[in-house]
Amino acid sequence: MTPVQDPSLHRKGLMITAIGGLALSFDIPLIRSAHGEVWSVLAVRSIATFLVAMAVWSVLRLLLHRPLPLIPGRAGLAAGVLYGINSLTFMLAVFNTTTANVVFILAFTSMFAALLSWLFLGERPSNATLATMAAMVCGVVLIVHDGLESGNFFGDAMAACSAFLLASAITISRKSGADMGFVPLVTAIVPGLAGLLMLPGGSLQIEQPAFILFNGLVMIPLAFWCLATGPRYLSAPEVGMFYLLETVLAPIWVWIVFAEQPSGQTLVGGSILILALLCHSLWQMRSKAKAARLQSASAVAAPTYP
Repeated sequence: MTPVQDPSLHRKGLMITAIGGLALSFDIPLIRSAHGEVWSVLAVRSIATFLVAMAVWSVLRLLLHRPLPLIPGRAGLAAGVLYGINSLTFMLAVFNTTTANVVFILAFTSMFAALLSWLFLGERPSNATLATMAAMVCGVVLIVHDGLESGNFFGDAMAACSAFLLASAITISRKSGADMGFVPLVTAIVPGLAGLLMLPGGSLQIEQPAFILFNGLVMIPLAFWCLATGPRYLSAPEVGMFYLLETVLAPIWVWIVFAEQPSGQTLVGGSILILALLCHSLWQMRSKAKAARLQSASAVAAPTYP
């Protein structure tokens, strides 16, 4: 029988990733509030995140009096490359399709994580997970079809790439078991430098830089540190589930601030995604509780010998 994880560690993982998902839900509203050009926003957001990561890492090294790896081995480097590319595809998605389309398609991260865990970690999805995937595919098809009709296909495709890249990074983190908290923050320097090279006219074009600085200095470091640490305590699909917080909350923040109302077809597709993920999350929690009870009962019933 597969060992059941310490419930306290599981709860710790749930709390950490929940904080990360909540912080991430403010990413798109802050990007939109900055009113900047895409490469300028990418450069400032990414470089600010990198600087915070280096500052925190330096302080922790002094306080802990021991080496603290920024990128733990080849697994950390591979995950970092994926996080770096994801920053670029995510930004292109935000600037080329609606907020609702971006976050609803990003909700597919958990299902990509389940598939990748099956292929590379040998963690075969249950029948319930496979059924959830099928329902989510239907939801994504509706959203992407709406994107085709509205001319947002490129942005939708970039959002799908982001979901796959995030799932790949989460899976690598889960397999390695290493502390990946600093990986997405440090590797943000790569898209940051790419953004600087692509600046139109060689100068930053951001009307409200305070919003993007707050995002890069506070919200993104908090979000990605939490979400990158989560796989130490949770399975890859469980970590992916917490991106659902962004899926639910980001369109609400944007709707309130910018009055950007999603189309009917996008709302239907997004509702299918959210309902499928919610049902799957409830099923997972019930299954874990049942497995814990069975294992506890087996341990009590097992005979002991002097």
